[in-house]
Amino acid sequence: MPVLIWALILILGFPLLVILLGELSYRLQQGSGLPWAFTVRAVRNLVLPVLAFLLFVRYILKLSSTDDLVRIIETLFWLCIIHAALSLLNTILFAQAGVDTWQARVPKLLVDLSRLFLVLLGAGIVLATVWRADLAGLVTALGVSSLVIGLALQDTLGSVMSGIALLFERPFTVGDWLRVGDIVGQVIDINWRAVRLQTLEREMVVIPHKLIGSDIVRNFSRPQRLHAERVRIGFSYNDPPNLAKQVLNTTALETEGILINPPPEIFTISYDDFAITYEVKFFIEDYGNLEVIRDRFVTRIWYAAQRNHLNIPFPIRTLYHFDGATTLAEGTEKKLTQSWQSLHHLVPLDQPKNLNNLSRDPTLQHFGAGEQVVKQGNFNSDLFVIISGQAIMTLLDIKGQEHEILSLNSGEFFGVMSLFSSEPSPVSIVAVDDLEVMKISQEVVNQMLERQSSFVRELSQVIQIHRKAVQDFSDSTKLNI
Repeated sequence: MPVLIWALILILGFPLLVILLGELSYRLQQGSGLPWAFTVRAVRNLVLPVLAFLLFVRYILKLSSTDDLVRIIETLFWLCIIHAALSLLNTILFAQAGVDTWQARVPKLLVDLSRLFLVLLGAGIVLATVWRADLAGLVTALGVSSLVIGLALQDTLGSVMSGIALLFERPFTVGDWLRVGDIVGQVIDINWRAVRLQTLEREMVVIPHKLIGSDIVRNFSRPQRLHAERVRIGFSYNDPPNLAKQVLNTTALETEGILINPPPEIFTISYDDFAITYEVKFFIEDYGNLEVIRDRFVTRIWYAAQRNHLNIPFPIRTLYHFDGATTLAEGTEKKLTQSWQSLHHLVPLDQPKNLNNLSRDPTLQHFGAGEQVVKQGNFNSDLFVIISGQAIMTLLDIKGQEHEILSLNSGEFFGVMSLFSSEPSPVSIVAVDDLEVMKISQEVVNQMLERQSSFVRELSQVIQIHRKAVQDFSDSTKLNI
């Protein structure tokens, strides 16, 4: 073919192909063919320019195929072809694979090793065709060299072989939570040499496959994502075990993040020197939230123990001295009397001594942030007065979402809407922060109403305010509460 024709092909064909491939790459990138755009861009930016340069030196400059410059350009051309072919193969097999397909389950390490094998195969073909190399002699030389390299890199190669074995066994994948020896972390990457874990402290730990293959690996994410956590707590010998176990079970069920199914399990472990030790076994779904859920549960145990008069003893020896007039509840009674005195403008009792004449004394209870004092749908026969802290009145909509409808502060009442009715509570009361309340039984409230007519007006006003808040929410959301 004359030089002029080759010159016209290069002058006209090369720019035209560059424009066409550029337009195709742009359209693929703007549409849903982004993976294909990378292959088209590789052909336009690498394969096409090197091919044009090769045609130029071969048919315009008339250089021989045995010339070193031509061979170098041919080698570069075939390397670009291999790169584009691997990009195309990756696009066809993996780039657009679905989540549940076999391509998505192929480990990254196996993909990298396959790519390395194809590159070496392509390099061998280039050496044989372009440089006329003797592959048999080259393989022999590489065989001898591989023995020396293998001895020098035996630890690294051992990790690679262990990694290949792990790939076929697939005991874990990216995203799983593992315990390897004393290290606990989430798998963020599996490469040809090691596994990378991110610990709960947000630190990255690199563990070679060789160590993983020789150690015991615990997978917290398989066969199910459920994880059973165990927490031990001790209560006094004066506290009935059945009551302690009931309080622990209720607290676990009401803690956010702890699963209801499977339900928590409570065990009596041992009778120790200063306490009876109980173990709570509960289940969570995401191991990454373990520390937050555990803290939330252990924190709420203190509040639940205080409300139910359970004692968490110190690991010390305590000596009690009785003089016949002092009682163990003296401190509590004193604080309760002070609370009544501080609320004299809301709780109409003439003197604190009237408290001793009531059929059943009120009690002080503590709640932690986020705990429910009154739950919507449960029956309630007590009146609550906020001593300190803040609470909110919430309501569930038809979708089960919780909405705040009223804020309650120190000195305010709640529980009045269901106090004198046989219906369950229409609202929930949730503690915003540490909350201390005085719990007054219905019997005591009735005696207070008989003694003070002004207390009737006080409760009526509170009931109207609470019902209006419920009605306003019902009107605004168009729900039939």
